[in-house]
Amino acid sequence: MTIDDKLINKLSKLSSLEISEDKKENLKSELADIVNFVKNLDEIDVDNVDATFTTVEGGAILREDIAIKNTEVSNHIIKNSPKSENGYFVVPKIIE
Repeated sequence: MTIDDKLINKLSKLSSLEISEDKKENLKSELADIVNFVKNLDEIDVDNVDATFTTVEGGAILREDIAIKNTEVSNHIIKNSPKSENGYFVVPKIIE
């Protein structure tokens, strides 16, 4: 994967973050380091390792899912969102 200006601009748009020109080079370098580190994981031999989905013995502990309506919390969250309409978040279209 090549970390270039096109990718940085796309990530900036998707994350709604403004990245100044002077920080783009440093960001490209840091992202390239991260990608190279993750590529190192391909070299690990895991053929004899059983796949696991949880580290909790006996499986994941489940709890009852109970919906609680707290308008005070909802209003606080919506008030601090960049854009909202009728109590819902408004997000930019990312699929063109």
